[in-house]
Amino acid sequence: MNVGIIGQAAGLFAVTNIDDIVILALFFAQGAGHRGATSRIILGQYLGFAAILVVAIAAAFGATFLPEPVIPYLGLLPLALGLKAGRQAWRDHVNGEDAGNEQAATGGPKALEVAAVTFANGGDNIGVYVPVFATAGIGGMSVYAVVFLVLVAVWCLAGRFFATRPVIAKALSRWGHILLPIVLIGIGLLILVQGGAFGL
Repeated sequence: MNVGIIGQAAGLFAVTNIDDIVILALFFAQGAGHRGATSRIILGQYLGFAAILVVAIAAAFGATFLPEPVIPYLGLLPLALGLKAGRQAWRDHVNGEDAGNEQAATGGPKALEVAAVTFANGGDNIGVYVPVFATAGIGGMSVYAVVFLVLVAVWCLAGRFFATRPVIAKALSRWGHILLPIVLIGIGLLILVQGGAFGL
């Protein structure tokens, strides 16, 4: 196995997914103290990233599940989830309830929500991965896929690590219910605007 291609795969993953650590830290903070939340977040991250890989690999072989003009509209997923989370945070504030009340009732973030955010946030990565995969051949593509999937676990560990540092955990527990909607809405708008969705 070529060490160079492993390094290239690790570098490509890191460069295209650096923002995921922040999102994961917010999800882990939101799920803190809820049984099974960590597993759901990790499962969601893997589901979302596996979907990105499947689409990129298929496109490298010439199949297109997602036509290029559709990719910017993936921004609607985190935008909708951010608006939903923001609405709940506002309701909790108005009612004088604990900010994490809904998450407490549901046990933290759901796997499909995490997967949707991961996939939407990584939609633009597909455009980067396709030419790399197409030129790497089947063997090289397999190495990229394995390295990427290993690094998803590293990213999950990093997100959990940041969410459990006392200073960060305190800040996230106090402000996370506000930060998560803002981050999700920001990501959604950024994807829509950068992709030129709706003629933006």
